[in-house]
Amino acid sequence: MPSVPFAHSPPGYPGRARPWTSIPPRNASPEAVIRRIAAWRWAPPLLAVLLGLLALERGPGGGSMWRDESTTWQVAHRPLTALAGLLARVDAVHGLYYLLMHAVFGLWDGGLWALRLPSVAGAALAAAGVAAVAHRLAGERAALLAGTAYALLPPVQAYAQEGRSYALVAAAVVWATHLMLRERWAAYAAVLLLGCWLHEFAVLALLAHAPAARRSRGWWWSAAAVAAGLAPLALLSAGQARAQLGWLGRPSWQDWAAYGVLAAAVLLLARGAAERDLSDLARVAVPLALLPPGLLMTVSLVHPWYVDRYVLYALVGPALLAGARLARARGWWPWLLAAVLLVPLGWWSAWLRTPESRKDDVLAVAAAVRERARPGDAVLFMPSRRREWLLSSPTAYAGLRDVALDRSPAASDTLHGTEASPERIRRALLDSPRVIALLDPQGQPLDPYPSEAAKREALATAFDRCSVTAVRGARVAVYARPGGCD
Repeated sequence: MPSVPFAHSPPGYPGRARPWTSIPPRNASPEAVIRRIAAWRWAPPLLAVLLGLLALERGPGGGSMWRDESTTWQVAHRPLTALAGLLARVDAVHGLYYLLMHAVFGLWDGGLWALRLPSVAGAALAAAGVAAVAHRLAGERAALLAGTAYALLPPVQAYAQEGRSYALVAAAVVWATHLMLRERWAAYAAVLLLGCWLHEFAVLALLAHAPAARRSRGWWWSAAAVAAGLAPLALLSAGQARAQLGWLGRPSWQDWAAYGVLAAAVLLLARGAAERDLSDLARVAVPLALLPPGLLMTVSLVHPWYVDRYVLYALVGPALLAGARLARARGWWPWLLAAVLLVPLGWWSAWLRTPESRKDDVLAVAAAVRERARPGDAVLFMPSRRREWLLSSPTAYAGLRDVALDRSPAASDTLHGTEASPERIRRALLDSPRVIALLDPQGQPLDPYPSEAAKREALATAFDRCSVTAVRGARVAVYARPGGCD
């Protein structure tokens, strides 16, 4: 007998699909049609691919890229020795993903397409995994609807088009969930550990699996294997946490409100699960939806580590519940409600494919610098971490003198390089007739560090501000010595 209650086909659904036939009977039920054409297997991942490829470059012309993606681009283009040096000091949590992207760029340096296609593949794999889990727990119709629901979720669409690891992490978590249901414990541990090495907060999925699988000895051995395999990364990244996550604050009231909305929706969808023969599915979906974000937000009251994208895979839970409930729905009103929800979802989906959907646009910043800079101009990043805005555009950066830079990112094994002392920065600025300053948007808090204060003081006392141009998430200011603006 299986040790978890999910290692069998759901009641009323055969364990093996019938042979494919091209012409279903005229009066076949929707479930029979879905079973014969196997739509639940290919439709959700195909939809995820189509949505991922739609306006993949996010914007006209050369497209847009925000600073997190720029970090992926410039780090993954470093030599392996330089990449190893960086990960020993910072950003180890993304190390496996950077290695993957290094390999991708080595095979094909295809710009934004190469940067984002692995995430498109991750979203498609995750949608297929959601369908597979729903199929095992609720049948073919629920599988088709749950996989489709996952692919349509706006955050899923957003991270399907982003050069970061989160779509791939979600794929690893959902396929680990499927392997848990099949009691393939060695494969379960390997796939979940892969997800954890892509981003270590995937380990919270292990706790979300516990309510469904804790009675299985195989799960306990797998959990121990995942914990042991993750330990080296966890120990290394723990020492980097302050530098890596120091920009984060504790969860805001908006974060808690969003979690409350998620919890209410999940509990509403799970209501009456036993009566609809969905208790097994709810036992998997509800913890997966609520435990990872809830636990991370609670921990973040002491150690601020919470960002919603770190637990993107939690959206697998509501997708499973929504698909299963819709598959069991009777009458027309659930379908009408789903159709009504598609209207704002379509608008949201279109907006996600614009530069305005991200915090900034490093390619637009680089274009603005190219338009305003002259050969030999000084460039100043305020704060220094905004050097990321030009690191992925070497042609815009190469002709400028980075007067605050002491050691480059590659030479210093850092993401953004190290800067000189405040006095050296001040002297270098005073020797510069013209400065291009890259600033945060108006109203953002100013860094209190001495080097940043020295930059602001030198510009205020020894330069005239010739122009300021607002670019998405940034400002590009031109300064000149008195009388030098033209």
